[in-house]
Amino acid sequence: MSVVNELTDKKGGVINKILELKNFIGGKFVDSVSGKRFESKYPATNEVIATVPESGKEDVELAVKSAVEAFKVWSKMPVKERSKYLMRISELIMNKLDELSYLESIDVGKPIKLAKGMEVPRASYNFSFFAEFAKYVHTEFYETDDRGAINYVLRRPVGVAGLITPWNLPLLLTTWKVAPCLAAVNTCIIKPSELTPITATKLAEIAAEAGLPDGVLNVVHGFGPNSAGEFIVSHPDVKLISLTGETTTGQAIMRAASQHLKKLSFELGGKNPNIIFADADIEQALDVTIQSSFSNQGEVCLCGSRIYVERKIYDEFVEKLVERAKRVKVGDPLDPETDMGALISEEHLHKVRTYLEIAVADGGKILTGGKTPEHLPEKFKSGNWLEPTVIVGLNDNCRVVKEEIFGPVVTVSPFDAEEEVIERANNTHYGLSATIWTRDLARAHRVAAQIEAGVIWINTWFLRDLRTPFGGMKMSGIGREGGIYSFEFYTELKNVCIKL
Repeated sequence: MSVVNELTDKKGGVINKILELKNFIGGKFVDSVSGKRFESKYPATNEVIATVPESGKEDVELAVKSAVEAFKVWSKMPVKERSKYLMRISELIMNKLDELSYLESIDVGKPIKLAKGMEVPRASYNFSFFAEFAKYVHTEFYETDDRGAINYVLRRPVGVAGLITPWNLPLLLTTWKVAPCLAAVNTCIIKPSELTPITATKLAEIAAEAGLPDGVLNVVHGFGPNSAGEFIVSHPDVKLISLTGETTTGQAIMRAASQHLKKLSFELGGKNPNIIFADADIEQALDVTIQSSFSNQGEVCLCGSRIYVERKIYDEFVEKLVERAKRVKVGDPLDPETDMGALISEEHLHKVRTYLEIAVADGGKILTGGKTPEHLPEKFKSGNWLEPTVIVGLNDNCRVVKEEIFGPVVTVSPFDAEEEVIERANNTHYGLSATIWTRDLARAHRVAAQIEAGVIWINTWFLRDLRTPFGGMKMSGIGREGGIYSFEFYTELKNVCIKL
């Protein structure tokens, strides 16, 4: 069944029926034990597009039991067989490119061209990458010649993993966790964001279609505190927790998980600096800065929201940045020409607008944006819209400069010296990513080494090699994901010493 054909309303709406999502536990789609449900809305119009199980402790208990039983089978399966399942999931994701892109677009309110051109293909690649990578993971051997002994290291799965995923890139970031988790021989329980539950449910369908053994992958919908999220984190048989989300959520999970000393991996917020030196290719820097500022409505943890420009090119850069921001096409997420869609919720839109009020109160000047687009068709007037917004005139101590806004809002400030901009870029509690624009290779290396962030891009942005470590410093997270770094989290090492 194609959800695109089934749901698309040819009369102008998004859907012609409301999806009734279910949990996926032990290979079956089931309602919550309580029968409670909540609504999920299309951000562009705020119309209800799905009802979702509001899961509780009983549902989590069922999922954990299923995952524990499945682990007994999954952990004994040869790596070549496990990899075949992951590769089949990868193939099915690409076979359903149109359907998944549509669902991701209406679930998040993002441009369908972003989902189709980048996110769904990357979700597929996450599985194919780790399906292959798992075949070649190795461990160590040590010869203790002066003591007449040898040591070898075994890598073993941890068990049941709790995977808590965000609403901004739900399919991409869910697969980014699930693929290495399963490749490292664990089973999992996915708790999607309550704001974007659809594609996680579709991923469960794909896993079932691929023949993945029952219970290896489970999906439990619900909320965080006093709901599915909290019960997954606190369950003693869930051995590790991987979260992509807000810093405050990470703090709460760390407290809850401390009782059982669970393994934790957090990719949290960011307030990422974008540093443009005067010798940079300005046109290229501008083009990519528009992407890094406003892609996915600025709702990306890696967005460059603090832009620092060397003073000698500051005026030119700001003028051209504003011109480009005004040309960003904001509108119907399902229009393939749209560059920027709607923000995720009314609550989040209000939060972002509050920061704009703070900016003005602190003496900032909004050069463009800051309001609802004027050209929106009538059907979108009830949605969560904001134009790309560029602000100047704020000092580094303003909340708008220091706190993560997670919307299409950037601040631009001049700087005079390399040492100055490094200090200012590091003047934050966050440390996820940074982008540096310069033709001076020595300067690029020098600055990159001093910026306190886990991911540094030079003359590019969002370019990822899945073998490399990904994660943040300071309040931006704990641990690293990618290649062997994912396996380090999803496995335990044991040393075996043999006296000869």
